[in-house]
Amino acid sequence: MVFYFKARPEAGDYTIFMGLDKYENEELIKYGFPEDIWFHVDKMSSAHVYLRLHKGQTIDDISEGVLEDCAQLVKANSIQGNKVNNIDVVYTPWANLKKTASMDVGQVGFHNPKMVRTVKVEKRINEIVNRLNKTKVERKPDLKAEREAANAAERAERKLQLRDKVSN
Repeated sequence: MVFYFKARPEAGDYTIFMGLDKYENEELIKYGFPEDIWFHVDKMSSAHVYLRLHKGQTIDDISEGVLEDCAQLVKANSIQGNKVNNIDVVYTPWANLKKTASMDVGQVGFHNPKMVRTVKVEKRINEIVNRLNKTKVERKPDLKAEREAANAAERAERKLQLRDKVSN
């Protein structure tokens, strides 16, 4: 089960999503998209929250409002983190997540620690969490099939671009 949320409407059409549990997180880690940004409460147990950026966007394109939405959602879905103030939320591109065989289910590391960013969350803002929860939709996606379809579409696009280059 994956939970999907809509970021604040004025920020544009962004989807935020998270897994039900550590096993779902494992699937999200495995079948992420290059446009995904991963969020987690630093040094505490929490949900893995993802923001799907639009093609061509990078971590630098995340607006303050969308960043706040993701950070609040992570905090609200951390048993420890939801109880305390002044927590750090770390975030990084999905491609920077590193998974090794020796890691526990749902646990990740980073290929490049310098690509990990931190945002301070002073306190839970119920208005944000409640607004996000009103947009919550539960789905059981076939993450592997979605990823394979995206890969096939990318290959077809590259093939088309190559064909256009050759014919010009």
